[in-house]
Amino acid sequence: MSCLPCFKKKAESPEDEVPVAQSKGISTTPPNPAEPFHKGDNVNSNAKTYTFRELASATKNFKQECLIGEGGFGRVFKGTLQGGEIVAVKQLDRSGTQGNQEFLVEVSKLTLLKHQNLVNLIGYCADGDQRILVYEYMPMGCLNDHLLDLKEDKKPLGWLSRMKIALGAANGLEYLHETANPPIIYRDLKGTNILLDKDFNPRLSDYGLAKLAGGGSKTNMSPMMMGTGYCAPEFEKNGEHTLKSDVYCFGIVLLELITGRRAVDTTRPANEQNLVAWAQPYFKDPKKFPELADPRLGKSFPVKGLNQAVGVTAMCLQDEPMVRPLIGDVVAALTFLTMPQPDDPIPSSPPAPTPTSNIEKSSPNNEDQESSENEDQGFSDDEDQDYSDDEYEDSESDQQNDEKVHDKQRSQKVSDKRKSQKVRDSQEDEKASSEYGYGSASGSSEYEDSGDDEQQNETAKSAKYSSHSRHKSKVKSHAKSISGSSS
Repeated sequence: MSCLPCFKKKAESPEDEVPVAQSKGISTTPPNPAEPFHKGDNVNSNAKTYTFRELASATKNFKQECLIGEGGFGRVFKGTLQGGEIVAVKQLDRSGTQGNQEFLVEVSKLTLLKHQNLVNLIGYCADGDQRILVYEYMPMGCLNDHLLDLKEDKKPLGWLSRMKIALGAANGLEYLHETANPPIIYRDLKGTNILLDKDFNPRLSDYGLAKLAGGGSKTNMSPMMMGTGYCAPEFEKNGEHTLKSDVYCFGIVLLELITGRRAVDTTRPANEQNLVAWAQPYFKDPKKFPELADPRLGKSFPVKGLNQAVGVTAMCLQDEPMVRPLIGDVVAALTFLTMPQPDDPIPSSPPAPTPTSNIEKSSPNNEDQESSENEDQGFSDDEDQDYSDDEYEDSESDQQNDEKVHDKQRSQKVSDKRKSQKVRDSQEDEKASSEYGYGSASGSSEYEDSGDDEQQNETAKSAKYSSHSRHKSKVKSHAKSISGSSS
């Protein structure tokens, strides 16, 4: 005999004639566990209570055609409420579930959890021995539908989309670990529990269900989780599951996003069936990191970003829990990876300018460098005499205001320098004679023996001219140096 007709008779009793999906409890704080709960009482103002009849009608009496998922905690159906709202109805496995009071206490805690990367718990049903949770519906399904169970006519997820999904899942896990009070251990993090909304934003589901399904011992875990490849080493050894165990499970999900492989795939060769064991040799050689990339990505991923993602994955999959990072550190690393990165390398900065002389610093632009270098190479002092300090300042102003005039002046200047080169050579010869002739045997005999007054006068003039020219050149260079430093 079906239990549904019996329930109908019970539902027709006067005490159950209450509008469906209406909040009757107004308390905003979790109830005292010592106080008994009455059927229909709501735990807080955010949660709604539903009757079994309403949820059975929404899911067409929980028919197979409405089934959208099944896990260790129970089955999930797509339902349409009386007002047209589409919801996900999770019918928990009744074997091992808590009593009515304990169930409502745990539901009160879950309804207080609000985060953009968590699936919102809308309400619940606790009629008789039924334990049903009502969540908001995620139209895009779970992560595995778009990563591992992708149909041939669908385009695979791009690299940036994968990293954004990883970041969103990490944000949700960080909220459970570091914001929720007390912290909540997920225990069942995997691709099928990462749902996607219409904008492909990831939402974690089934969080906090361990206590609802089996009494809340620290060793309790989804029965179907054993042997799926999502177990941390410490759980397999001694049945302990901690916050760092969640980090390990997240590392497996991140590795699935990178490689496009399942955590356990019996269709592959024996040495590739376990994803973590297959990837361990690659973790030890950074040069092999690109070989872990999903072949469906082709070359459409930044190599640097891939290397960093693999590095984060390797840290999460450390055997020792204490060595694994906190989920907050993982969030910080993934935040950088979700930023668009150019495929081409960033060009290096231009080389630093070489040190220049005071004359080069005083030039108004780069076009004066040629003439400045020529001055450093020792062009004629006569050319320097053609430009006094005032004339130099006027020329500088003209160069800034009229570029064409400056080019003509510079061309004329270079031309004059070339013409004066010969004059300079002869003058240096005369200066050499005047500077080194006095006191030398050959020089003194040349002037003493000649007794030519005219030649001695010419020599004196040359020495005087050379000394005056050098002095003026130094004064001019000093003035230019001061002008360059002040500008």
